[in-house]
Amino acid sequence: MNIFKSKKEAKSLPQNGDTIKAAYEILQRYKQGKASLEARMIENEQWWKMRHRDGTDTTPSPWLFNCITNKHADAMDNLPTVTCLPREASDTAAAKLLTDIMPVILDENKFEKTYSDCWYDKLKSGCACYGVFWDPSLSGGLGNVDIRRIDILNLFWEPGVNDIQHSQNVFHVELWDNSTLRSKYPVLSDSLSSPLFNTSRYIYDDSVDTSDKSLLIDWYYKKRESAKDVVHLCKFCNGILLYSSENDSEYRHRGFYDHGRYPFVMDTLYPVQGSPCGFGVIDAMKGTQAEIDALGSSVVKNAKMGALRRYFVRADGCLNEKEFADFTRPFVHYQGSGDPNSSIMPINTPLLSDVYVAILNNKIEELKETSGNYDFSQGMSSGGVTAASAIAALQEAGSKTARDSIAGSYRAYEEICTLIIYLISQFYTIPRCFRITGKDAALRFLYCSGADILSESGATPLFDLKIHAHKKSAFSRASANELALELYKLGVFNPEYAPQAEVMLGLMEFEGKDSALAAIRENAAHGQIGMNDDKRII
Repeated sequence: MNIFKSKKEAKSLPQNGDTIKAAYEILQRYKQGKASLEARMIENEQWWKMRHRDGTDTTPSPWLFNCITNKHADAMDNLPTVTCLPREASDTAAAKLLTDIMPVILDENKFEKTYSDCWYDKLKSGCACYGVFWDPSLSGGLGNVDIRRIDILNLFWEPGVNDIQHSQNVFHVELWDNSTLRSKYPVLSDSLSSPLFNTSRYIYDDSVDTSDKSLLIDWYYKKRESAKDVVHLCKFCNGILLYSSENDSEYRHRGFYDHGRYPFVMDTLYPVQGSPCGFGVIDAMKGTQAEIDALGSSVVKNAKMGALRRYFVRADGCLNEKEFADFTRPFVHYQGSGDPNSSIMPINTPLLSDVYVAILNNKIEELKETSGNYDFSQGMSSGGVTAASAIAALQEAGSKTARDSIAGSYRAYEEICTLIIYLISQFYTIPRCFRITGKDAALRFLYCSGADILSESGATPLFDLKIHAHKKSAFSRASANELALELYKLGVFNPEYAPQAEVMLGLMEFEGKDSALAAIRENAAHGQIGMNDDKRII
């Protein structure tokens, strides 16, 4: 696709060959600025795969691996879900509609898998990145929201900024097959042989051939238009301009996205100054893990040496060494009349003191303590704690670091949902149908268009997004069921005790509290139904 009709027109447009050349220079400068970050991420990936021996005979142990998988399990047990709350009464219908259709859009994008992949990135490297785009090829050519995991190695921003939204430019680089690029962009037919830019790559187990692939670059940049910032998109490959929203009359002044933001959401674990990326569990714990590996390998090596008896044997000795080494033979022959013990002498292996094993165990406990990967957080108990309530209390207290990191992901999730709302209001030019299944398995069909979201002034209204956990763990469900039974035994659902029950539940916090309060009020409203003369429930 050639967007230029003539060379003269190409020169007169905002984006042309000269600006693409300048963009490559900016991209190269941004890549140099994040060289140390990329090297650290590639090294962390090797640690994650336990391939960090560095040529030594040290055997890696999976303590750090277990720490990451346990934290990932905590995150997946608390998947976020969203409720839209209106800020004005006129937006109430739109907020309810968005609350119903948002889970459908996320399910269509298989967001649970994306969330899982991004959480591994967050734990390993300290930062995950979500891309929230509008893809015109989805939904049979109507276009739809596209949510993807973004590899940080393929994303470039201005060095030194804490927030990627403060970068003057953002580049997203993606490797495409040349045949696909030629079919989609015929103008590239003769321009895919000499790449002008290369990205860093992980150390793969497989042999990855990229000789017939090229990098498609999405260049996002901000400009000031009518007292507000607008974001533009420019696509190019090997120096050839493929699309520019600034060259497009529809987007020239409004920008490609009405929300005016880069379509990237960063989710940082442990923040650092001067970068939108932080550092992860591996960065914080790999020193301790390396010491555990070294001590553990030494202890195991000493145990093997102690288990295998070795001997000094004289070169002119009279003992049959082959028979002596064979422990299945009852007789060992020797020549001469001398003492056979004078020809062979055992080698005494020095045994390690118990203090070294204690140091190893202390290092393991250090990794657990500093990472928050306690025994009871994995369902194990220690110190004689056996009561279910006590274990639950310890798990709740020990999961505060997990709750803190999960809260960061909830903030990123809120930003993702905000971008989705803006994309719906901008690009849903015709009504879209959504199939909604309620808690009671009732099936509904809702229609939504951008006009349903926009306010009377034509702007996208602001909503308060309430993010809460959709708990999946079996323990959480069992705990909720046990609480419901306890409330029932206490007579909370008895209509006679409705006023006291409302006061009591108002002081409590638990999942499903609103449903319990609604049931109590409904029972109170129909308190005479289903009762006999002495007011006992039949």
